[in-house]
Amino acid sequence: MPEPSADREHVDQVVAGFDPAMVIVTTAVGDERSGCLVGFHSQSSIEPLRYVVWMSTRNHTASLVGRAAVLAVHALAADQHRLAEIFGGHSADLPEGSDKFDRVGWAPGPGGVPILDEASAVFVGRVVGVHDFGGDHRCVELDPFAVPAWRSVPPLRLSDVGDVEPGHPA
Repeated sequence: MPEPSADREHVDQVVAGFDPAMVIVTTAVGDERSGCLVGFHSQSSIEPLRYVVWMSTRNHTASLVGRAAVLAVHALAADQHRLAEIFGGHSADLPEGSDKFDRVGWAPGPGGVPILDEASAVFVGRVVGVHDFGGDHRCVELDPFAVPAWRSVPPLRLSDVGDVEPGHPA
């Protein structure tokens, strides 16, 4: 067995093997709506049920989270690369940014949160906490309360979106 190593390259290789499912997180505050592609997310408690998403501190969606009452977490099917590109490769707060929601079908859900028509599965959660641990992502804790859409399909994974140029640097 090789000697244990904690160097970044080896940690990155181990983590890359996890190949998480990608989701799109959307929110709305007043007339302002936003959404972004997220790879860091997980159920974090069984009782009470809690789910966390980690939002880049640089993107527009994260700037709304502190004022948002709810977020929607949209699962993507393996063939939904186009949605990943729209929500991962463009940012409304950059000069070339455009309204991502003009490029997709959606409808307002609970609390006015945008629900994407094409998502394979969606849940809506109340924001119960926003935690900043000093890194480049902020943890948003959710209390899931509604499931506007559900169908079980193979997920779109991180390895499937390596060609998406991020709307912001990491």
